[in-house]
Amino acid sequence: MIGFLKPPTHSDPLPDDEVDATYRRLRLQVFVGIFLGYAGYYLVRKNFSLAMPYLIEEGYSRTDLGLALSGVAIAYGLSKFIMGNVSDRSNARVFMTLGLLCSSLVMIFMGTVPVATSSVSIMFVLLMMNGWFQGMGWPPSGRVMVHWFSPGERGTKMAIWNVAHNIGGGMVGPIAILAMAVFADWHSILYVHGFFSLGIAVVIFLLVRDTPQSEGLCTIEKHRDDYPKTFEYGDSHEKELSARTIFLEYVLNNKFLWTIAVANAFVYFVRYGVLDWAPTYLSEVKGFSFEQSGWAYAFYEFAGIPGTLICGWLSDRVFNGRRAPVSIAYMLLTLICVVTYWQNPPGNPNLDIAMLIGIGFFIYGPIMLIGVQALDLAPKKAAGTAAGFTGLFGYVGGAVSANIVIGMVVDSAGWNAGFALIAGACVVAVILISFTWRAEQRAPSPHAI
Repeated sequence: MIGFLKPPTHSDPLPDDEVDATYRRLRLQVFVGIFLGYAGYYLVRKNFSLAMPYLIEEGYSRTDLGLALSGVAIAYGLSKFIMGNVSDRSNARVFMTLGLLCSSLVMIFMGTVPVATSSVSIMFVLLMMNGWFQGMGWPPSGRVMVHWFSPGERGTKMAIWNVAHNIGGGMVGPIAILAMAVFADWHSILYVHGFFSLGIAVVIFLLVRDTPQSEGLCTIEKHRDDYPKTFEYGDSHEKELSARTIFLEYVLNNKFLWTIAVANAFVYFVRYGVLDWAPTYLSEVKGFSFEQSGWAYAFYEFAGIPGTLICGWLSDRVFNGRRAPVSIAYMLLTLICVVTYWQNPPGNPNLDIAMLIGIGFFIYGPIMLIGVQALDLAPKKAAGTAAGFTGLFGYVGGAVSANIVIGMVVDSAGWNAGFALIAGACVVAVILISFTWRAEQRAPSPHAI
């Protein structure tokens, strides 16, 4: 591992009377760090969608912009998997800071250098670069989560952390409106978000810490007497693993991880099929203004906050750590909202906004829980790779299809065909997630500590 990315060594154990207080302080500190940090990543991931209507006015087609936007999803999916493996062997504090720093600089470049938006190919390359750096956000957050929070609390804690991207994504619209009001130039939608994210990168570096052991603490499993249910936990799970071991033993040979990864592709197709095309769809079909579309976009994201929190709580408290039942229920409710949003005729903006809120409320729960399932199904030293594997399918399979396929289908067959694909993806996701229902009912394994 490169020197500055190498995980810190274990520190000498703290005195017993300092452990509880130090754990409480650092758990809150690292959580705030990855929460604000991941919100910052979203400020420079989703802002391009709000610039798309202006690019269409400049002569680009929806197919052109779908192809350009797919650069983010392709690179992000690959990066989340590949860089997820690197993050499993890196210092989460440095790794996460570096990714957001680079992503912010790319977006500032896109907004301030005219040639950056002069062709589809240039936008594709720059958005692909941005997507690659974006892939450095989730894996180190997952590494922090599994080292500082034990399995029995992880669903709830992950749900709380997961709303960071709703807050970050939700702030994209208001910041874009502010940028346009101040600068009266659509390019500001790109670079203003970049400058905000630069500041958040500093916050990540100040707050995040890698592992409890690097701070002189025992493992979180020992501290809380809370061990994994899906595999036998032992001292070996605290040792850093090689890339080969992580890939071959804990990821590629795990059939349930494959199942939720494929399901994730269809969940992400729904998420981005609605989200990325909402400004364009609302403008072209529903007659929304830029300000109305910006706020609707924000409401979609903010609605995911209570939806995700309730989803995590249900999986931990009502279903005793099982994720599949809640994910299935949420996807069925998402389907109802998608169909209503689609079939609502123009002239009923309140219902359109209500259904966008409903989709946002329900779709982010399964997205979060699939990530939690990935963490549940692998040792924590393989957490980033396991989550990255599901992300690879979600972004390369789902988000790319939402960007490219929906753009092409709408150009050739209209919005009805595009929404029929989104509704079908909801159904397929439900079927795939149901395959993990019985696997989550297995009894806890004894731990070897």
